[in-house]
Amino acid sequence: MIIFQWLNSQLLKMEWLSDLVRLLIENGFKLDIGTRLGGSIHFFIYDVIKIFILLAVLIFTISYIQSFFPPERTRAIVGKYKGFWANLFGALLGTITPFCSCSSIPLFIGFTGAGLPLGVTFSFLISSPLVDLASVLLLASIFNWKIAIAYVIAGLILAVISGTIISKLKLESYVESFVFGEEKQDYEPEAISTRERMYFAKSQVLDIVGRVWPYIIIGVGIGAAIHNWIPQNIISAVLGQDKWYSVLIATLVGVPMYADIFGTLPIAEALVGKGVGIGTVLSFMMGVTALSLPSLIMLSQVVKPRLLAIFFGLVTTGIIIIGYTFNAIGHILI
Repeated sequence: MIIFQWLNSQLLKMEWLSDLVRLLIENGFKLDIGTRLGGSIHFFIYDVIKIFILLAVLIFTISYIQSFFPPERTRAIVGKYKGFWANLFGALLGTITPFCSCSSIPLFIGFTGAGLPLGVTFSFLISSPLVDLASVLLLASIFNWKIAIAYVIAGLILAVISGTIISKLKLESYVESFVFGEEKQDYEPEAISTRERMYFAKSQVLDIVGRVWPYIIIGVGIGAAIHNWIPQNIISAVLGQDKWYSVLIATLVGVPMYADIFGTLPIAEALVGKGVGIGTVLSFMMGVTALSLPSLIMLSQVVKPRLLAIFFGLVTTGIIIIGYTFNAIGHILI
């Protein structure tokens, strides 16, 4: 247990990095990190470096594993399952694809066009931006393992239930016809070498980090401002744990934004530090990652309004329920 706590502190939370940044600020910038300015600079530098290090290592590892499961093989595997198990597999598949909501839509189109059940592809579409292995470790690095695991379980349940309901409603006719236009082909994917897998993993790191770095910088900046400049009484007045509407506000505020989970984590960290309920914070994160306005606009080009409305309603309702549930059991998780 002691070894695990040490590894968690040094490898995930990177306390050594926090100490180095503190020395830099106090000796190099001649600032006390107990002040607003010093604390903000420490929060910003430490979180940016930590998130980028973890993100690069985790995406490389996940992408290397993912190289063994190209779309053709994945479709063949998922196609063997039916009903609940198919939706569960679709949701689990989303956990190994480190994509934002917009990047997941092309895969959603590919899987749907390949003949996978619509509910399964929606389970994937919900899970992929919401839950992935990298986000689990980042959540654990900022909060703790109980919150990280509970978040993953909640995200998977939301994806499976939403996908199952969509399957039962038989909404295939509300998918645009061009999605089914490609002729299905069955063929064995070409074997690739270890060197090619390494190159693929490296290219995924460069691609994903290249797309998300602005949101990480913005998210850490907002987190630093919340953490050190916005008084706690103002945040508590809007999002305090005693406010019944805090989860609703957090979910709806998150929807117009566009970021992935890596950009929202620093904001979540700062809000929890100000006393906002963990359920409220997670609802905000889920709203941003699963229901961002740009992804809804993209999805509207693929599915018809009725299916889009059902998808939005299911996911929004699920996020709100998850938020209130987590607020109720927050004392167990923190």
